[in-house]
Amino acid sequence: MKGLRNLPGLVLVVLGVLGTPAPAQQARVPVLEGAGGDIRTAVAQPETTSQASGGYVRSVEPSLGPLADPFGLRAALKPRGVEYSLTYIADVLGNPVGGLRRTAIVEDRLNLRLNLDLATIAGWQGATLHANAYFIHGTGLSRYAVGNLLATSVIEALPSTRLYVLWFDQKLLDGTLALRAGQLAADTEFIVSQTATLFVNSTFGWPAITGLDLPSGGPAYPLATPAVRAKYVPDKDVSLQIGLFDGDPAGAARPGNAVDPQRLDRTGTNFRTRDPALVVAEAAYTYNTEPGSRGLPGTVTLGGWQHFGRFDDTLRDTAGLSLADPSSNGVARRLRGNAGVYGIVDQTLYREPGQDDEGLSAFARLAMSPSRSSLVDLYADGGLAYKGLFGSRPDDTVGLGVAHARIAGRARRADREAILYGGVATPVRSAETVIEATYQALVVPGFTVQPDIQYVLHPGGGVANPRDAGGRRIRNAAVFGARATIQY
Repeated sequence: MKGLRNLPGLVLVVLGVLGTPAPAQQARVPVLEGAGGDIRTAVAQPETTSQASGGYVRSVEPSLGPLADPFGLRAALKPRGVEYSLTYIADVLGNPVGGLRRTAIVEDRLNLRLNLDLATIAGWQGATLHANAYFIHGTGLSRYAVGNLLATSVIEALPSTRLYVLWFDQKLLDGTLALRAGQLAADTEFIVSQTATLFVNSTFGWPAITGLDLPSGGPAYPLATPAVRAKYVPDKDVSLQIGLFDGDPAGAARPGNAVDPQRLDRTGTNFRTRDPALVVAEAAYTYNTEPGSRGLPGTVTLGGWQHFGRFDDTLRDTAGLSLADPSSNGVARRLRGNAGVYGIVDQTLYREPGQDDEGLSAFARLAMSPSRSSLVDLYADGGLAYKGLFGSRPDDTVGLGVAHARIAGRARRADREAILYGGVATPVRSAETVIEATYQALVVPGFTVQPDIQYVLHPGGGVANPRDAGGRRIRNAAVFGARATIQY
């Protein structure tokens, strides 16, 4: 509990920020691209985000005075086709109620992005090189204190310095077709909700159903993998994309391997290419995006994924016996393939008069993976976000989100059979739900402070607390904290 002593002071700082007038505005340039690279349809897309799909909006550079561009490096490189940016995120989170144990943590991440415009550098039209690296520090609250499946922070990861993505992109057919190859991450472009990028919990970025059902958590933060992706945008309202990924970013799917995937690929440079493939395909349709449209803008997305590898049966061994049966050989039956489908709706519900990026947006996602090896077979999330709710602070964004991950029927049955054969009454997993309320306050353009509250119901899906002698479930957890984000 010692770390929780810092929370009251942090709350006072946040309240002080919220009580100040809005900062002087930079000249606004309309943000036309939404999270994930499609046209923007969520007016409540936040100023800053930690989600991998989030775009780079405004920089703190104009507020830094003489320190804005040391040695004039940025100004010298940009006309030559070289651009770089930095994003620093720091979280202070604590769980004074519930979880495995009560504590508070500090974690932070520095993100360095580099873009090379090959048209400017070498006259290669439509070609771009991009690299992204992370410098991660601190302790994860979910891993060490809450014990939940839907990690309380999207930046939570083991401390490391790692390469995230490194790719080459070529635009063809007047820019309607983009081919990308290199080390890619699916969470930057697939299964993305623009409105959900506001939230701190990781599941509102890469949803828990893919993170828990795919080897090594799938190609998503903090692990990317060699891949190719094709995206076709025949007009501004339709986009079609498909990605072919190495199916195991860290090699965690090897039989008998119990090592944390992040420890198997500590630097992001494994570059695995011989694992069974993962294919993700997605179609998105936007509407009411023309100036003067009577209706409000929105996006409907449908997609699915297929993994061609082998997965452990959650219930049966290689002889067909229950894994809980004392006569079982303890080796899970290997099943071929796993798959899932999903749908997303992002909808602007209200737009402030005369404003393109202030108002109320909503999102809803539903995903299913009913295979015999899935830990989670049904996932749903949704929420609301309002940008400019208070007239004096038009760049602040407030949001409320809910996410629910249901433990698959075979996994629940495995828990019941463990009770039957073991003769000891232990909890049967059912589902995990998280409710999050957050407020992102703009200090100056490119710098935000974000108080956050989460409530986690049935951490781990309702598993027994290993620290409880009576074998009771992990208690529901309340998480309080704040985030600071600086974009340069």
